[in-house]
Amino acid sequence: MKFESLIFDIDGTLWDSRALVAEGYNRQLRAEGKEQYCVTAQELRPLFGKVMTEIADCLFPDLPQQERYALMDRCMKTENRYLHANPCRIGYPQVPETLRELSKTHRLFIVSNSQRGYPELCMEKLGIGPYIGGHLCFGDTGTSKGKTIRALMEQYGIQSCAYVGDTQGDLEATEEAGIPFLWAAYGFGNPARWDGKIQNFQELLTLLS
Repeated sequence: MKFESLIFDIDGTLWDSRALVAEGYNRQLRAEGKEQYCVTAQELRPLFGKVMTEIADCLFPDLPQQERYALMDRCMKTENRYLHANPCRIGYPQVPETLRELSKTHRLFIVSNSQRGYPELCMEKLGIGPYIGGHLCFGDTGTSKGKTIRALMEQYGIQSCAYVGDTQGDLEATEEAGIPFLWAAYGFGNPARWDGKIQNFQELLTLLS
């Protein structure tokens, strides 16, 4: 498989932050006396890959919409602070090493459904910043992941690329963006189809050789 560029998802693809994200959310919820909404890492699994408004709809369905989204925003800000203070030794094996090798032959990017600051945090904690040429997230665009992928492609003049992700939502984003989908089968989801499949991150080197 030959592509000029690769675009990566974060959660379930580059690292597994569920336990740390859950604790970040729960710190904010406990501080506000909303312990009834506290979550576990397992409960977050099917929500990763969704945009923040969809996650809020699932976690706080009984709250009015405006209050629900404001609470989600506060939880995510506390999560970011918590992750900044944590070593975040949660990257999948061989991610930095594999990205370093891929960067010799491909331009590498990140697109996530996350809040602003999350891609930068992931890059910093995993030490992969030197290999990533650019990134966009839901917090930047406020739109679907497929449209965010297209916005990144236009911004960086990407003509040929594939998206590496792990969920059905990632597959649907690539269909919206009109690019191939490479499934990280070790992640959180079971997409209906894929154009390429890896059982561990390092397999990208073989798949793309």
